[in-house]
Amino acid sequence: MTDTATDAVTRAADVLKEHRESIDRLDAILVYTLGERFKHTQAVGKLKAEHALPPSDPAREGKQIARLEDLAKRADLDPEFAKKFLNFIIAEVIQHHKKHQE
Repeated sequence: MTDTATDAVTRAADVLKEHRESIDRLDAILVYTLGERFKHTQAVGKLKAEHALPPSDPAREGKQIARLEDLAKRADLDPEFAKKFLNFIIAEVIQHHKKHQE
């Protein structure tokens, strides 16, 4: 390889490393954020169980999905992906809430 080609490959490897480091940091942020979110939803589940409230709130869930779709569009993220992601989280939360009511 020529020096120019070697330099380009080295620069590309450096940029790739920076992107991967950013992805790793963002993955950590996502995991900790989900952990914090689930702490709150667990508290909500306990509260619902204590007051005999239903584990699911379809009206709120619909509003949350619409809100997330809007946020996704503004963040240049596929709204369908965001909707699937939130639906997955909501299903998990409802399962937790049902366990609290057993």
